Amino acid sequence: MIDVAISQKQLTDWANDLQLIADMTQSHAVILQASAAGDYRLLVQSEQCQLADIEALIRHFNLQAHLRLHQNATPKVKVASSADAADNPFNESRTFSHHQVNLPEDIRSGSAYQHALIQDISANQQWCDTGLGSLIYLPILWTSGAHFGVLCVYHSDPLHLGDRALQLASLTVNSLQLNLSEWLKLQKQALDMQRGQVYVPDVIDLQTFIDSFEEHIWVKNTQGVYTICNHSVEKAWELPRSEIVGKTDEDLFGKEIAEIFLNGDRLAIEAGTPIIVAECLDGEKQNKHLWLETLKIPAMTSEGALAGVIGMTRNISKHKEVEEQLTLATNVFKHTLEGVVITDRHGNITDVNGAFYEITGYSREELLGQNPRLFNSGRHEKAFFDAMWNHLLETGKWNGEIWNRRKDGTIFPQNITISTIYDELGDVRYFVAVFSDISAQKQSEAQLAHLAYFDPLTHLPNRMKLMMQLKQELRHAKRLNAQLATVFIDVDLFKHINDSFGHSIGDEMLVELAKRLRSQLQEQDVLSRIGGDEFVALISGIQSHEDAAAAINQLRQVFEQPFVVSTGDHLRLTASMGVSIYPDDGSNADTLLRNADAAMYRAKSEGRNNFAFYTESLTKQSFEHLKLQSALYGALEQNALYLMYQPKLDLVSRKTIGVEALLRWNDPILGQISPGVFIPVAEKIGLIYDIGLWVLETACLQGVRWLTEGKPFGRIAVNVAGQQLQRSSFVEDVKRILTQTGLPATCLELEVTESVMMHNPDVAIRDLKLLGDLGIELSVDDFGTGYSSLNYLKKLPIHKLKIDQSFVRDIPFDTNNTAIAKAVIALGHALKLEIVAEGVETQAQAEFLTQNLCDQAQGYLFSRPLLPADVEAFLAKA
Repeated sequence: MIDVAISQKQLTDWANDLQLIADMTQSHAVILQASAAGDYRLLVQSEQCQLADIEALIRHFNLQAHLRLHQNATPKVKVASSADAADNPFNESRTFSHHQVNLPEDIRSGSAYQHALIQDISANQQWCDTGLGSLIYLPILWTSGAHFGVLCVYHSDPLHLGDRALQLASLTVNSLQLNLSEWLKLQKQALDMQRGQVYVPDVIDLQTFIDSFEEHIWVKNTQGVYTICNHSVEKAWELPRSEIVGKTDEDLFGKEIAEIFLNGDRLAIEAGTPIIVAECLDGEKQNKHLWLETLKIPAMTSEGALAGVIGMTRNISKHKEVEEQLTLATNVFKHTLEGVVITDRHGNITDVNGAFYEITGYSREELLGQNPRLFNSGRHEKAFFDAMWNHLLETGKWNGEIWNRRKDGTIFPQNITISTIYDELGDVRYFVAVFSDISAQKQSEAQLAHLAYFDPLTHLPNRMKLMMQLKQELRHAKRLNAQLATVFIDVDLFKHINDSFGHSIGDEMLVELAKRLRSQLQEQDVLSRIGGDEFVALISGIQSHEDAAAAINQLRQVFEQPFVVSTGDHLRLTASMGVSIYPDDGSNADTLLRNADAAMYRAKSEGRNNFAFYTESLTKQSFEHLKLQSALYGALEQNALYLMYQPKLDLVSRKTIGVEALLRWNDPILGQISPGVFIPVAEKIGLIYDIGLWVLETACLQGVRWLTEGKPFGRIAVNVAGQQLQRSSFVEDVKRILTQTGLPATCLELEVTESVMMHNPDVAIRDLKLLGDLGIELSVDDFGTGYSSLNYLKKLPIHKLKIDQSFVRDIPFDTNNTAIAKAVIALGHALKLEIVAEGVETQAQAEFLTQNLCDQAQGYLFSRPLLPADVEAFLAKA
């Protein structure tokens, strides 16, 4: 690579030349410049060139350059005989021929013409990746023959370029090469003037100079004839200087070896920069490991013309020895079965080996720059790591066992050795950790521990193991500032089972009971058998006593089904349960277990088949919650749920334009229960989706009934809960219900709260659009009570905004509520939405809303929620 700065004026002139070619050929033209590494970049271009076309050309030339480097990769050959050279893969493969572009006739008469002009890219497999139609590409060379770049003229259509375009491109390349030669000459002259004339009294002659080097040094002229060599060359080639100088490579080594050497010369000339052309073992004595490396340098005159090639061969045996050691170390690093991780002195990961990936599941890219804290399992206290690092920094090495966490979250044990690597000054440079996965060893130890810590019948933890686990769970709960429930479970009157059916049948029932209880707990929860018919569950991750009550209800459900034993008998069990909560009912394992036991005895004393919290007030509150929860499970089956409908009116005409379906629950035991009470419970226990579909289906059936009876009602509005809209099948469920019931989509309205839509707005927009496309009207319920993004609100495919009744209350007397109501109405109308006011109870409210252009309203002023028969009477009067 000849480094000459091209002036901006010259670049502008070249750009003008390219534009002239482009105009005359109705094509596009670019000059790409090659870097020292062989990569190409855009230098200048004609107007209206497409970036994608230029990138395709650069990508193609770079690919060809890289293939060339690969094909000419440094070979490992031994220069001993011509027979050896015959097998040498070091063959010339170049992108461009070294020809001087003078006349079109020269080009057409030679093979270069076939490469310079491609009239149909589609017929040329090598160039198909560019996506062009026709192309001319000509190399731009320095006077020495070194490669500067390439001129490309191209068009998107095939057969567009021909001989005339090639002639213009050739003339332009000649001009460019003359410019380069002139610029190089001017730079050389400037450099000579800068150096000035320096008088050296005692100048060492060239021969003496090169003889002073141990490296082999020689010079060849442009005809490939050796003009000088040093003493090291004479010794290596075992020839006197007189038999080397004046000879060519073919004279000295034969045609096959000479072609290898001449190919290296050509590569150096083309690159215009020093290159390494060969590495080889010296002679036949490979056991000496004497490695040589040949450097070839193109020599140029002050005018930039090629004067010859300088060669230097040096001994790189020490370098090769280090390289082999590094290769060996790398292979050991890659293939060792132990995981290896290297960090810098700050603890940031710089490298890991393949075994590390297999053991931990992390890829190398995920780990580089990370800290090993990423693998922290949470099983070790801070003091453990403090002691480990203190020992490591004091002694330079630490060995021990650590529990770490894999990428998938599983925890595994390691036997690990960490070593400190120091630099020349004795400062820490790296830390290297080598570890093995000792999970199998731990499993063997666990089998032994199982005999000591687990119940042999149910294989659940025994009392000793429970206390250990309880203490560990308490540490976790304390660190996370979380609550922990300890549930003491005692099977009622289990002695009667043993006395009546025998201990073997009793054992069968205990094993089955253990399985059922375990199935009702989360994976992180603990279940233990601490006595004959006594179990203890540790339930973590609870936020309130309602969570604990819900978990207890799950445990109580295991007793609802009979136990089928080997005799064929169906036996039933009940249990009394006591619950203590950390930290309110105790801060240590003994206290929590003792208080849970006391709560269990209170539940047993109150009639068995019951539960009790250690804190009596929580027991009452949770018992009511469980009664409500249990009743709700049967509400659908018992037909305890029903719908009422509240009319919606046009505020101007006061005509009924629709009804809103409102869910009600009348339990046969608990009585009438407010939706504000049971709907949150339904959401918490996962029943809201089924209940929501029942409401939608029931409302649609009622609408079809009214239509059949000739009683138009406008639209039936049905509220949609958040868990419904978040379910991926919701849109399909709505379609199915409309199809099954036969209700036209134009008679249905769905009401969704703004907080539900803002939870995942992109999904909400998608699903609501699908529903709107069916003809269903969509409205935003309780608008203003949550947080809405106006950016998303304007994207939502909605038709109405419902002003929440909390803002309607006290208008027109409350200035804040009147301001909010006016703002919502203005905002809705600006978005081309209809506005519905909820909870309208007074004539003053209705008049205010009418004056401020609110469209619709519902509330006690017009009608309370009505049963279907009453709705029909209301519609008849309206």
